[in-house]
Amino acid sequence: MTDLAPLTVRLAARQDLSADQVAAAAGALASAEVPENAKAAFLTALADKGESVAEVAAFATAFRGMAVNPGVEAWAPAAIDIVGTGGDHAGGFNISSVVVLTLASAGVTVMKHGNRGITSRCGSADLLAGLGVDLQASPEKLRRALAELGYVFFFAPAYHPSFKHVAPVRKTLAAQGRRTIFNILGPLINPGRPAHVLLGVFAEPWVPKLAGALDALGTQAGLAAHGIIGPDRGIDELTTATRNRVRGVGRLSAVDGHWQAEDFGLKVSPFADLAGGDLAANLALVDAILAGRGPAGLVDTIVLNAAVALWITGKTANVRDGLGLAREQLLGGGVQRKIAATREFYRS
Repeated sequence: MTDLAPLTVRLAARQDLSADQVAAAAGALASAEVPENAKAAFLTALADKGESVAEVAAFATAFRGMAVNPGVEAWAPAAIDIVGTGGDHAGGFNISSVVVLTLASAGVTVMKHGNRGITSRCGSADLLAGLGVDLQASPEKLRRALAELGYVFFFAPAYHPSFKHVAPVRKTLAAQGRRTIFNILGPLINPGRPAHVLLGVFAEPWVPKLAGALDALGTQAGLAAHGIIGPDRGIDELTTATRNRVRGVGRLSAVDGHWQAEDFGLKVSPFADLAGGDLAANLALVDAILAGRGPAGLVDTIVLNAAVALWITGKTANVRDGLGLAREQLLGGGVQRKIAATREFYRS
């Protein structure tokens, strides 16, 4: 088993790790035999140095290799993940989860990877379970879901058993207010390995870094985005309420700049329109949105994200071309029918 101490010393000296060193460190972090204090020292030194793009990609590669394979390779080339890093403490609604349903209603294959709320009161797993998704569904059942529903949700704890031995040290460091690389790895280690991604980033400086990591991982096309609320405050979403820092990935690597609602003919909304709550509150918000009573800014933000995803996957030539289709699916009954089909599928 790799001794983390020499690697920790290297990090403390502000030296980056090689891919082989990262692979060895990942194995040690996932081991029950390595003491927690050694893991904590390593993760702290890595965060203090600042993770390089190459290190992030190498850690993602290592933990992808340890993940349970759901056997969805046939769907991956056309699929997209709509995912955020979390950790922004902005209190936003589960935008990405409703975007998933909107896209699936429009015929786009979606493989979403996520967890229950950790830094939020309602995570993507919480909301989708509330809408009928079985978080413990077998890979075989999920392959059927892709064929019949057009989307799946990979519940992170079920596909990353190696994280079991990282959880205690993460919890300890989180209690000290310390971020680790595991706060940003989740969106990069989707076990289905979809070829496309729309990634919400918790902090603006991390947008180009995570776009670079996705490129290094071979993502066919994608976009990393961060919504700037104010000085030192932001959200891991692309929204109509914020100025959005964006960076393209793969086929879209030329995209690099800032987007705003007006760029797409949408109104700038108050950030309050995007607020979420606990599971009961967010389920009620879903009902309100589908009934045409949702906050205008939230509806427009869901539509914008779905339109961006349609563009990323090549379904439309540009973002504006997807706005009408996305709005029709969201408000015209498509998403409502998809939720009903989801409940029926997982009941059977």
